[in-house]
Amino acid sequence: MSSFLIKTLIVSGLLLMLAFPKTALAQTPNDAIMMEKGQLCIAAIYGHDSWDEYWEGTLKRKNGNIGTFTRRSVMGMFSLGITDNINLLGGLPWMKTDPSAGQMKGAKGLQDWGLWVKAKALEFKMGKSSLGLYPVIGLTGPASNYAVDYLPFALGFGAYELMGRGIVIYEHEKGFYLRGSYGYHLRSNTEIERDYYYTTHGVYSSTVDMPNASSFAATLGALVLDNSLKIELTYDGMNTLGGSDIRRNDMPFPSNNMEFTRIGGSLQYYFPFAKGLSVLATGGYTLSGRNMGQTTSFSGGITYQFGLWTPKGGAVD
Repeated sequence: MSSFLIKTLIVSGLLLMLAFPKTALAQTPNDAIMMEKGQLCIAAIYGHDSWDEYWEGTLKRKNGNIGTFTRRSVMGMFSLGITDNINLLGGLPWMKTDPSAGQMKGAKGLQDWGLWVKAKALEFKMGKSSLGLYPVIGLTGPASNYAVDYLPFALGFGAYELMGRGIVIYEHEKGFYLRGSYGYHLRSNTEIERDYYYTTHGVYSSTVDMPNASSFAATLGALVLDNSLKIELTYDGMNTLGGSDIRRNDMPFPSNNMEFTRIGGSLQYYFPFAKGLSVLATGGYTLSGRNMGQTTSFSGGITYQFGLWTPKGGAVD
């Protein structure tokens, strides 16, 4: 049996066994992958997540008026090497939400666009191993006029978000690595289609003051099969810095205090016969939460990297 067929069978088996949450994909604002100057990576990702239990504050419950909540998305992304140490990234998802019970109807359409700048700021060599620091700054905002005050079916919060993230990665010469990150999310106000709402008190306004949020992630990864297969396991989470709990038997509200911790992983396989082409898969499970669903998720997609322009004094492969 050829070595290529053996690799293909191994990868196929791993993809079928994958059962971890959505984590860093190829060339995202959450990883430490950089495109060289003039290189462009494009990706198309399909995502699916669902839950039939959620936390109303800290109370875990079911809701017969929703049944199983399902969200499907299709995401287009790119990562462009402006220089070897500065990358521009962008993404735009189309999303659809559906309940399995009750009289409520889901929503569909474009969610939030995103643009990020990622830089390789520092790298310390330790023999054949290294320690790197990657700062990221980004901005996201609504890409369509979706209904904000329609949670959990709403496509997003309808707020602009300025994100700053620091990523630290240790890469061992044997091919494994440890990556950690922390992000702060500064959110604008959002607008709803009514002029009165109640959180912990009544507010006569259509403007909702959105709390900021923080996020973290810790990842263990490895490159195997002659660096053609990347495997990652990740523990991550988010904490909204303020906000109120969902009131008993009420709908969620955009400014609720939403928290979660999650365990997950991803696989990415680079085809040896097609340079620059790879497939990826992720999956996951929410371990704990507040004012959100206990989600099982998976995604899959394809990426392709190629030279967009020739760096001065160099040649594109």
